[in-house]
Amino acid sequence: MKITKFEVGHLGTNCYIVTCLETKNTAIIDPGGNAEEIIAYLNGEQLKVICIVNTHGHADHIAANNKLKEATGADVMIHQDDAEMLTSSNRNLSAYIGSSLVLKPADRILKDGDLINVGKIELKVIHTPGHTLGGICLYTDGVLFSGDTLFAESVGRTDFPGGSMGKLISSIKNKLLVLPDETKVLPGHGPETSIGWERSNNPFI
Repeated sequence: MKITKFEVGHLGTNCYIVTCLETKNTAIIDPGGNAEEIIAYLNGEQLKVICIVNTHGHADHIAANNKLKEATGADVMIHQDDAEMLTSSNRNLSAYIGSSLVLKPADRILKDGDLINVGKIELKVIHTPGHTLGGICLYTDGVLFSGDTLFAESVGRTDFPGGSMGKLISSIKNKLLVLPDETKVLPGHGPETSIGWERSNNPFI
């Protein structure tokens, strides 16, 4: 497995390109912008993108969905509780920052426990509501893509529609901290961390 990170958009969202080295099959997680840069990388590496996965429906994590889908033919995937955010600028909050981001509906609606196969990589969907109703994390082979649920020594905001600090902390404690300490955490913003570090040093949990 190869993981390449792009920092995209005005809010510095971490977009991850996850590739099965044996098959070149690839997943794009949270393409919040910089579509041309990402497409150039995909073409240069001759990667076969099979899915675009949004960890939640805020504009800074979904903005490049359409361009990447058009370029690759990949299926867009999002949790069922955030699916309407793709097609509503009010729901994805873009309307509040002076734009109107309205995207195509998802090709696959996700739920807790679903598996996304990317070549020989298996991404497990972990539903972690709190930042949004349909926020998810993705887990595979000792790596957790945590979206805006868990950050290095911080957690996601809960003051947006659908947010709940109680639900967020419950999600982290009951669904993420049960993972091994050595699990690498790749968040939606900021530097990487680990489950063990956050268990010992995150002041919110």
